[in-house]
Parts: sequence; structure tokens; C-alpha cells
Amino acid sequence: MPDRIALLLLPRTLESFILRDQAADLLRSPGVVAVQAPGLPYGALGRLPRTLRGMVARAQARALRPPGEPAVAMIFHPFQYPLAEALLARWPGCELWYGLFDRTPVAPDAGPRTRERLAALHAAAARRAALVFAVSTRLVELEREAGRDATLVPTAADSFPAPDPAGAVVAVALGNLGRRTDWRLLHRLAERVPELTLLLVGRVAEDECRDDPDYRACLALPGLVWLGRRSDEEAARLMLCADVGLAPFRRDEFNQAGLPNRILKAARLGRGTIAPDFPGLDVWSRAVIRCADQDDWVEALRSQRGARTRPDAELRDWALAQTAERQDAPLWERLRELGVAGPRG
Repeated sequence: MPDRIALLLLPRTLESFILRDQAADLLRSPGVVAVQAPGLPYGALGRLPRTLRGMVARAQARALRPPGEPAVAMIFHPFQYPLAEALLARWPGCELWYGLFDRTPVAPDAGPRTRERLAALHAAAARRAALVFAVSTRLVELEREAGRDATLVPTAADSFPAPDPAGAVVAVALGNLGRRTDWRLLHRLAERVPELTLLLVGRVAEDECRDDPDYRACLALPGLVWLGRRSDEEAARLMLCADVGLAPFRRDEFNQAGLPNRILKAARLGRGTIAPDFPGLDVWSRAVIRCADQDDWVEALRSQRGARTRPDAELRDWALAQTAERQDAPLWERLRELGVAGPRG
């Protein structure tokens, strides 16, 4: 273990820290040691009266058992300064580094008294710091306007996933999700088509599928995005974000006879729907890409890559023509035969 170390005082857990990627980079060194937020939150510490605040901070500093001699203590929030000040008193050879990721002293969620305290602690920390580093040029300018120096260190986003947008396939499955859903199919498709993003729009009937191992596996898949029940307006906008609709139904007598309305909904937005080769879908064959097996599903998904940028205008026109009045024509004809008046207008 190195003799000289840097203490990185995390204002919160590493996972929830806005600068977590830079922090993780620094922590690759055995000489940089993360100091977790103390039991008394920094916000509570910073709001204590000055004398009490100093006493608590000194006690926290005494309780720290670093694996070496601190050469640097890094903080990222004004409310961390009382502890940093206590650490510098305990180790006089340690210098303070102060990272700025926003203009905390004027935070909109802080009241006047809190803002005043934040401003005072910020100024004290920035004056004491051997190095002030900030994520934006404006934050650097503000420090210089206050007569202090600052170094520009923008943020990184190394940990944020970056699927290849050129290869992405985006699908939407509309409607309730439960016993009718072929969870095994979805599980296998997500594994075989890793570039797939599937937006699941609808209520999940947990009581119908919670014991299904493929359903449980689907819950952990990053390519499946669970959006819950949405209004028709919201669902239509989500369909605009997708290449194709999906009707992932189990193969059984019930499903094979039906005609899922979601197929027509997708078609109204110029999107086809990938579905099993069920006989009940014949009536809307114009809007369906039918699949006999898993290989067909994989091929169909990949064939629709990028279709969201070129919606099928002819399919949309066909779907918009499938109005309730048109579909009800046989019913109206029979009603008229029975002497029932037709629709007004």
C-alpha cells in the first residue's frame, strides 16, 4: 500500500455520484482511496451551527483510518468543506482539491438561509483549495471573476451504455402482458438479437407470469424496456420511435384464432407487425410479417432495421381506411334489412 494517498470524499454513493466515471477512473490507482459519505449526511453537517459543525467534523476526521498519509483530500460540494477542514488540521501536509459540477450556492431547491451558508462554505473551500477544477467554462469564469483560479475538467460518461445506433432495431409490443405472451420467445430473441430494443407498452399481469422462468429472465434483460400502461396518445408516439410492431403470442388455439387490434394500430403509423403465422391474421396479411419459427423472427426483426425513418405510406393509407364504419358494413346491412335506421349524416 502506498505511503502517500489521495482521499476522494464521495458526496454520496459512487453509483449515484454525477462524476462517477471520473471518480472510478481515479480510483483505478491504489493511491486514491474513496471515503464514503459519513453517517451524518453532509447536508445535515453543513446546516449545523458553526461550533457544533466543527466538533462533529473533527470527530469524523479522527474516526478516519486511511491506509497511508493523505497528500490530497478531494471534495465536490460546499457542505463537505467542514470535514475537509478537519482533515487538513489532522494532516497539515495534505492539500485540498475542490471539484465543481454545478453552481451549488444558487441551487434552485435551496432556501435563502441555505444559499447563504452554501455561498460562504463555497468561498472558503475555493480559497483554501490548492486546486479547483470545474466541469464548464462558465464555472471556471465565475471562479476567476472571484479572483480565484480554476482548471477546466469536463465530465465523462464512460459507464453510460452506447449501443450502435446504426445497427439498432427498435420494436414495440402494445397491450397487456401475461399468460398470452410467449416469454420464451422474447427471452430467446433478446439473446439472439442483441441489437434489439423492445419497448413493452402495457400492463404486466404479474399473477399470470411471475412463475415463468423466461419472464423472470426477461426482467433482467437491458434490451427490454418496461413502460407500463400508457394512454393511446403516448403509445402512438412510442410507436413513432420504433421500426416495427411485435405480437409475441404463445402458440395455442386461443391465440391462433384471434386478430390483435395492435396490428392495425401499428399500421396506422406506417409500421408492420411481426407475428406468428396464425390463421386468424389472414385478414390483415397486408400489415403482418409472419414467422413460423425463431429463425424467422430473427430475420424479420433485422429486416426492419431503420424502418422508423421510412414509414410505409401505403400501409398507413390502407390502415387509415379500415374505419369502424367500413368494418361494420355487414352489420349495417343486416340492421337495415331489419328496418333499423342507419347512421345519421
